[in-house]
Amino acid sequence: MTEPIDLQALVREINEALILAALRGEPKHGYQIALDVERETDGMFTFQHGTLYPILHRLEKGRRISGKWETADGRRRKVYSLTDRGREWLTIQSRRVRANFGTLDALLGGEG
Repeated sequence: MTEPIDLQALVREINEALILAALRGEPKHGYQIALDVERETDGMFTFQHGTLYPILHRLEKGRRISGKWETADGRRRKVYSLTDRGREWLTIQSRRVRANFGTLDALLGGEG
């Protein structure tokens, strides 16, 4: 028997995985992360300012990302990078999210 799904935890894990996935290629500031997630998911997932930055702070506190302040075009902003710990976590969470959605898809009578 599989473990029950805590929907709030699943949403948190999906949001964190989206952010970490956006950082796989290169360091980015928060607004760019939000834009990239929205673009890469064709608008299915979006982040509001009040949602994104608390998640970034939590990921940074957990050492899954690292942030450093930079100044560009006269604007100071924090740029985030994926850490080795974050890369490992992304791999694990990706498997968990896929498994959860696979279970849901099977329940709904997935097309496949």
